[in-house]
Amino acid sequence: MTISEKVAYLKGLAEGLELDTAKSKEAKLISVMIGILEEVGLSIEDLEENAEALGEEIDAISDDLSDVEKVVFGEEEEDDAWDDDFFEVECPTCGADIEINEDVLEAGVVECPSCGEQFAIDLSDEEEEHCCGRGHCCKAESEEKATETE
Repeated sequence: MTISEKVAYLKGLAEGLELDTAKSKEAKLISVMIGILEEVGLSIEDLEENAEALGEEIDAISDDLSDVEKVVFGEEEEDDAWDDDFFEVECPTCGADIEINEDVLEAGVVECPSCGEQFAIDLSDEEEEHCCGRGHCCKAESEEKATETE
């Protein structure tokens, strides 16, 4: 039963009591309250209809966006290097694809299950190699200090 149906039922009960709104203050109050409940019920039904329509529009937009993503990024999104919590690297010795997780990534050293060779992982995007892994080059730092003291 919807809110409007419940309010209509309440209105019918009030009419069945044959309340005289001209003579009774209480009857007038009940009549006004039922009128307000009718308006609130209609407003709620309008909001529910609007919410349903918006939901359908959002679904349509989501479908359209999915189509655009397929065109822009290609059909296969599984080719990304990150797959959930795993990262795929290639062994520099034998070329085998190796899936590693964050723990191995933090350790920085991987052992290839195919050839047994161990190799380091460097994920820095910077052009300059960092000899210490602290985000800057120790050699460049020591050269700068030497230049400053001269």
